[in-house]
Amino acid sequence: MTVNLLDFDAAGLAAWFAQRGEKPFRARQVLRWMHRFGVDDFERMTDVAKSLRAKLAAEAEIRGPAPLRDATAGDGTRKWLLDVGGGNAVETVFIPEANRGTLCVSSQVGCALECSFCSTGKQGFNRNLTTAEIIGQLWHANRMLGAVRQPGVGDSGERVVSNVVLMGMGEPLANFDNVVAALRLMLDDNAYGLSRRRVTVSTAGLVPAMDRLRAEVPVALAVSLHAPTDALRDELVPINRKYPLRELMAACRRYLEDAPRDFITFEYVLLAGVNDGDADARALLALTRDIPCKFNLIPFNPFPGSDYRKPGADRVRRFQEILMNADVVATVRKTRGDDIDAACGQLAGQVRDRSRRQAAQPLVRHEPVAALEESAP
Repeated sequence: MTVNLLDFDAAGLAAWFAQRGEKPFRARQVLRWMHRFGVDDFERMTDVAKSLRAKLAAEAEIRGPAPLRDATAGDGTRKWLLDVGGGNAVETVFIPEANRGTLCVSSQVGCALECSFCSTGKQGFNRNLTTAEIIGQLWHANRMLGAVRQPGVGDSGERVVSNVVLMGMGEPLANFDNVVAALRLMLDDNAYGLSRRRVTVSTAGLVPAMDRLRAEVPVALAVSLHAPTDALRDELVPINRKYPLRELMAACRRYLEDAPRDFITFEYVLLAGVNDGDADARALLALTRDIPCKFNLIPFNPFPGSDYRKPGADRVRRFQEILMNADVVATVRKTRGDDIDAACGQLAGQVRDRSRRQAAQPLVRHEPVAALEESAP
């Protein structure tokens, strides 16, 4: 059976090579060719022994997700719809800015957490993405953006993709092992060489997995909070019934002990008349008073079948002011790529639901792209 080498982080690739009697430096060579240089043809790996190239061609492949659609917005935002097989597809979005370029990556086909304001969560779950399908989104983006390194050329200069956020479709920490393997590749100097500060994982609050992430590969963390009380969060984010706010806040404090940044980003979707009142803002301040943090406020984008409404601009501004008057950084999400449906609340894919929810429809994720401005130091 042919093995996709994009499924391996450095340790996994070295072990696979060792099983075939190859030395560790051969694995490092191939890792660089795949990720730093974006090569998918073993014959182009000119410093790899010809006999090994033949062996690799017989036993392995380098295959990222196949693009189904590629769209570029007027503001430069670029979105790819990527085929992950079985009638499923996920979207990846690149947002260029003056001082950085951020790639928003998906980790699952659908989502099983069923957050009440999220269209993705209401439309079902199919499966976890493999490591190859997760890192393949970055691999594909670099190739399409002309951002791969050239053999023999140094690594000086700015990367086109300088920041990665796992805020696309799915709950990253529910796909822990594959996500961590992809994170290790993002950080590996033989692969993408990104800083821990420039890679962000977003979670709805899977507390044990947050502790594991802190221990294994502590990158920047964003927490989808959305409510200041357990009663409301139980309704909006059902995983809260298993890991209530007291446990979640304690996990955030623990995470900061090893985090590459000195703050947690809290994502907060503002729902008119539900969680956007002055009292809610003050309750948020009380909840997070001993946690260094920033808030990313996301006015809700309605979708068919939802009973929630988007708050008015004055209400959003007032909510933000209450937080900022308490010396807490609070940003309101930027709208980027809305003309190609790549803005917050517009990321779409396709999922064949294997859960008990309704059959497949286009998916919309209502948080991730909103948090992109928080992804830089």
